Amino acid sequence: MPAVLADVEELVTCESPSGDLAAVAASADVVARVGGRRLGAAPDRVVVAGRTHLRWRFGDGPTRVLLLGHHDTVWPLGSLATHPFTTAGGVLRGPGCFDMKAGLVLALHALAALPDRSGVALLVTGDEEIGSPSSRELVQAEAAGCAAALVLEASAPGGALKLERKGVSRYEVRVRGLAAHAGLEPERGVNAAVELAHQVLAVSGLGDPGRGTTVTPTLASAGASANTVPAAGAFAVDARARDTAEQQRVDAAMRGLRPVLDGAELEVVGGPNRPPMPASSSAVLFERAQEVAASLGLPPLAGVAVGGGSDGNFTAGVGTPTLDGLGAVGGGAHADDEHVLIEHLAPRAALVSALVADLLARPAP
Repeated sequence: MPAVLADVEELVTCESPSGDLAAVAASADVVARVGGRRLGAAPDRVVVAGRTHLRWRFGDGPTRVLLLGHHDTVWPLGSLATHPFTTAGGVLRGPGCFDMKAGLVLALHALAALPDRSGVALLVTGDEEIGSPSSRELVQAEAAGCAAALVLEASAPGGALKLERKGVSRYEVRVRGLAAHAGLEPERGVNAAVELAHQVLAVSGLGDPGRGTTVTPTLASAGASANTVPAAGAFAVDARARDTAEQQRVDAAMRGLRPVLDGAELEVVGGPNRPPMPASSSAVLFERAQEVAASLGLPPLAGVAVGGGSDGNFTAGVGTPTLDGLGAVGGGAHADDEHVLIEHLAPRAALVSALVADLLARPAP
């Protein structure tokens, strides 16, 4: 445990907000250093659009088991000043510790414990928190043809594994109107804020609670001054769906939006970002994980469906059996109370290591 905690501290104290390429590159150096120390091998560095991703491959044959994680976080530079790395009362804290730097350390220690790592790969990306724009194709290529993808993202509450993830779509609805003086002649304008309000209401009605589909207008803005009819506005939309048909239905509806006000214009940009990760993609691996946990004397594993996306959506999307949420147990991802429960780190690493060994010895059907 001292080595595990020291490695987590080394990763957490190198801040790595997704939007800062220099910070992500520096973090990649730290992950490479810690990984090299534990695995006895340096990773390949894959730089795409200025963003650094790391990949370890073991053995001369094809990859059969892929471990997957990311080293970028949502926390801005300077967060350590207000959220320092600490370990007290069995709880580890620090920006990005739960999502998901402790998970990366678990992956490294799990692989280090294997007597033979042939057929295993570990991919650590640097842009997952912003939708994996530069790493999506890399993730898909590494996962294609593998017998299993194990995602070291943080666990669900209570340590539950993530068996199903919704597909994620992101949009921006842009409204164009016509400016006019709000006091002298507002009738000469086309009010982009009013048009935006109509569209927000239309979009908010596209969800389907019965099918678990959510379509949520989020960040919005309109206008340039308080005494001018707004000439432009925009709002973001976050859409989540359990199945591809629903994701496609929402996409068609978004692209079918039409202006309500005479003279207003609309533009919808964006689209599906991550495909759904269905429960079927994790079923066999979850059963195997339960068997492995029992053989180790660990408590029975729980599994849940979640709305958040991860790179596991991409691995499942190329047909690779995928089990997610194998990382740290704790809570507060992206929040002030982000934390990891230290007592679960060793059992989690043991579970991942034994599961990889089991999959190498008995490939999943």
